[in-house]
Amino acid sequence: MHEARQYTKLENNAVKCSLCNHRCTINDGKHGICGVRVNEHGTLAAMTYGKISAEAVDPIEKKPLFHYLPGTLSYSLGSVGCNFHCEHCQNWHISRAELDKAMLRSLEPGEGVRRAIASGSASISWTYNEPTIWHEYPLDMGTLARAKGLGTVYVTNGYITEEALRELRPMLGAFRVDLKAFTDDFYKKICGAKLQPVLDSTQLAKELGMHVETVTLVIPGLNDSMEEQEKLIRWVIEHLGPDTPMHFSAFHPDYQMLDRGATPVATLEKIYRKAKELGLRFPYVGNIRNNSYENTYCPNCNTMLIERQGFSSRFAALDGTQCTNCGEKIEIVRNVS
Repeated sequence: MHEARQYTKLENNAVKCSLCNHRCTINDGKHGICGVRVNEHGTLAAMTYGKISAEAVDPIEKKPLFHYLPGTLSYSLGSVGCNFHCEHCQNWHISRAELDKAMLRSLEPGEGVRRAIASGSASISWTYNEPTIWHEYPLDMGTLARAKGLGTVYVTNGYITEEALRELRPMLGAFRVDLKAFTDDFYKKICGAKLQPVLDSTQLAKELGMHVETVTLVIPGLNDSMEEQEKLIRWVIEHLGPDTPMHFSAFHPDYQMLDRGATPVATLEKIYRKAKELGLRFPYVGNIRNNSYENTYCPNCNTMLIERQGFSSRFAALDGTQCTNCGEKIEIVRNVS
């Protein structure tokens, strides 16, 4: 058993978890909403510590991260469980997997770092399922990874608590967060959560010095109104800054949400143009093929800086972090300090 962090003991062998914003009270023998943090006789156990379900070497652009170590590879790990219950989850086979039925294998933190380096990756990403609920494992691996000069990435729903996020601060470089919608109603009905804690953690990640990029899956009939998207964009500009990369991605029917079609490309392009109009310097579209709005353009002179096709990228006019045409400084992380 690996004892969890971020919890307090209560009476009658109950515990209160403070890792995510559900802040579950867990009775003896029970688990939290995430399914992987279990109360064993008054001690909270992190049941997936050192246990992985997925391992791959991905382009960093697949996360998607476009301004954090672009053009590099990221050693990527996933486990099982999630603290959301999204009806449209694309990784439901691991996020909804039960511990006793999951196909898990062991990987110690130090071995993960060694594999990352051997693969030629510039970073390690905890992804595929929600990394927040894996807290102790990425904390240990990430601390070792940063000592070896690797970047570190959370691909997250952002439901982490302030105290847990602050504990990650010394080791976590990038916070790639899903802003699934900009209404509490969506979060409650579709995800089983609330919007405000996600906004709070995203803003805190920025304040703590992490690189932040947001992703919004645009779902027809649920969060695709221009009014809602405009409110979301304005919030990002005001609270995270106009240089924050925002990805607006196409929905495809999956899991329990098969009752609607894919997002029209025209909808994504309309949101992209609105974002530019509102002053966002780096909007992107995603989950569609061969669209020029996946490229990075200089916000000053509109020169194409990075060209993208699929998950591949080509540096066209970027010298370090400067546009080679006009000299504009681009907010982009090319090296891990």
